[in-house]
Formats: sequence, C-alpha cells, structure tokens
Amino acid sequence: MLWTIIGILIILWILGFAFEIGGNLVHIILVIALIVLLLRIFTGGRAP
Repeated sequence: MLWTIIGILIILWILGFAFEIGGNLVHIILVIALIVLLLRIFTGGRAP
C-alpha cells in the first residue's frame, strides 16, 4: 500500500513539473511520503 501511494505521488510530481499543475502541494506531499518511507526503512517497521 505504501509503495502504491509513493508511486502515485511520484507520477503526480513528474506531471506537476511537466504541466505545472498542483503547485507546491504535490511537492510537499512527496517530501512527506519520502520521510515516512525512510522512517519505515530505518526502523524496520512492517505493515500489518
């Protein structure tokens, strides 16, 4: 589930650069998703 969300955010981020849609919101959400991903990798958390 987390990988799906990250994939969607990356696609939206690329589209945001290509078509300038979404403004800074997409970038902020992408940064939050990357922080969550790094926390899960470093803490070894597993999805239930």
